[in-house]
Amino acid sequence: MADDSVRADPAEVRVPIVAVIGRPNVGKSTLVNRVIGARLAVVEDIPGVTRDRVAYDASWRGRRFTIVDTGGWEPRAAGLAAQVAAQAEVAVAAADAVLLVIDATVGVTATDEAVARVLRKAGKPVILAANKVDDARMEAEAASLWSLGVGEPFPVSALHGRGSGDLLDRILEALPETPAEIFDAERGPRRVALVGQPNVGKSSLLNRLAREERALVDSVAGTTRDPVDSLVEIDGQTWQFVDTAGIRRRSHTASGSEYYSNLRTSAAIESAEVALVLIDASAPLTEQDQRIIGTVVDAGRALVLAFNKWDLVDEDRRLQLERELDRDLARVAWAPRVNVSAKTGRSVEKLAGALRTSLAGWDTRVPTGRLNSWLSDLVAATPPPIRGGKQPKIMFATQAATRPPRFVLFTTGFLEAGYRRFLERRMREEFGFAGTPIDISVKVREREKKK
Repeated sequence: MADDSVRADPAEVRVPIVAVIGRPNVGKSTLVNRVIGARLAVVEDIPGVTRDRVAYDASWRGRRFTIVDTGGWEPRAAGLAAQVAAQAEVAVAAADAVLLVIDATVGVTATDEAVARVLRKAGKPVILAANKVDDARMEAEAASLWSLGVGEPFPVSALHGRGSGDLLDRILEALPETPAEIFDAERGPRRVALVGQPNVGKSSLLNRLAREERALVDSVAGTTRDPVDSLVEIDGQTWQFVDTAGIRRRSHTASGSEYYSNLRTSAAIESAEVALVLIDASAPLTEQDQRIIGTVVDAGRALVLAFNKWDLVDEDRRLQLERELDRDLARVAWAPRVNVSAKTGRSVEKLAGALRTSLAGWDTRVPTGRLNSWLSDLVAATPPPIRGGKQPKIMFATQAATRPPRFVLFTTGFLEAGYRRFLERRMREEFGFAGTPIDISVKVREREKKK
């Protein structure tokens, strides 16, 4: 590996990529979780849980690299399994090195030999991980993997961490110069969580925006399980999209990989700045659509509503949809709406403008002087309702935070929820805040006790 005493400028060095390849259920995702030090990749004791190629940031000994988890590679797969294999091939083509994972308890299979032949032709550095070597007695089984002809097998236990340090050292040796870790929360593209029910067209929209088959698309709902990060350019601006698994039901009623997919979707919303909620415009709005939107609002993220499959919407459905919006989504009337078709590409470029609008509202700060001047005039015209025989007074207001905008009102008494909604509505009319939730809290002045 290059001498650590002489390094290129980290800003000028590309972060190298490691693709993790292997048969289904050999422990690739478990090993990825071990490498990145967090349980981010979905793991379950059945084959085929990982389907897309999913990239994660990793580091070892202060050096950064990207590790790409892929679905199980079957050489003669058909249907959805063939798409999984194709995603693995794309990952290998883009990688600087390949981590081939073999189940040492099973030994070399015909599929392993076929994968090894493909990797030898690819000409990329290959690191061979003999997984599930949980103790010294299993190391002899790992030695038999020399027969694959891709180099020395490294015995590891992804589940227990045994041998992972030696494996990571070997990965760094195989990679080109890696830049040092840089932690800058404000650096890079704005993060967009792409969320919605299963089979609403999230992966199709992501592929349309990325202009490549970045995520798997199938008529069976629930194809995507891991969040898939993609850098997408829309209208001249680069965005970091996370295509999340469809939220099918409440987390506490889901099980297995679906439960963890729901957790990762919620985590994707939490880590994003703006959520693009995709809704099937051709079908009636559901309680699940409202629940997903509520999750975004509760997380305090900027919001854009995209109504997909607009090519299937006729005039009658449009009128019905407007009624459904007025009835079911009145609480997020402030969110920008874009009617799109992932299939035909209709209006997908308009998403950039809607995302910018929501993020601008999310970042907006109102000067304290202007806020109190406006509030004084508003309260004089429409004072708070009387409560307990006394009328509360608003003495002062301040914006405590942005992202999302949070306001604190200092009052002499409690303000009814209806009046706070009135204040939020008028605040939006005056200052904008399109595309973002607003939080208004009340701090009641405690009266001094009489001596």
